[in-house]
Amino acid sequence: MPARTPAFKSPATVIEREASRRAVLTGLGSILGLAAGTGQALPAGVDPPPFQTRVAQFIVFEPALAAPAIRLERIDGKLIDLAGFRGKAVLVNFWATWCPPCRRELPLLAELQEIVRSEPLEIVAISIDKEGSRAVQPFLERLNIKRLRPYLDPRGQIAKGIGDNGPAPFVLYGLPISYIIDRDGCVAGYLVGEADWTSSTGRALLRYYTMG
Repeated sequence: MPARTPAFKSPATVIEREASRRAVLTGLGSILGLAAGTGQALPAGVDPPPFQTRVAQFIVFEPALAAPAIRLERIDGKLIDLAGFRGKAVLVNFWATWCPPCRRELPLLAELQEIVRSEPLEIVAISIDKEGSRAVQPFLERLNIKRLRPYLDPRGQIAKGIGDNGPAPFVLYGLPISYIIDRDGCVAGYLVGEADWTSSTGRALLRYYTMG
């Protein structure tokens, strides 16, 4: 069964508490969880399929947490309300151009974008580069990534690390990090580190939330 722990915070209220998570992989241990708000629990007796990498696993929030009311800045300058994706599952991925695992994962996310284009799944890849589009655009061109339209968070308004000053809706436990928001607009869980979301186990987890 996937491990479960809250690790999400709302910009309106921040509650800091120690949380433990049961690990499928040895050595995952415990982390400091930041949680706020309420959400809906998964149906009784129904668990999402496990998805893990060599170093981490998908951590399920119990209960799921209401997604924040935030506006996302796309690289073309368009502002998108996160709530506008309601009715779809959303894979929110935070990355940076200076992060080697991110460079390996981004092409896989671009491939996933092509695979799921007819499915109720939105891929929101958010760069935390402080230089914004000036750093991101040439980086994507070098990787020849065309189908994945990225978002920008140069000022850390959407995501911050645990030790960073000020609140933000999402917590960066590492890079890359991916959160899944279900079709009802609740944050279901997260996975730290690069992952192949096009794999059979990755697709099974995403399908669980797109079909739910």
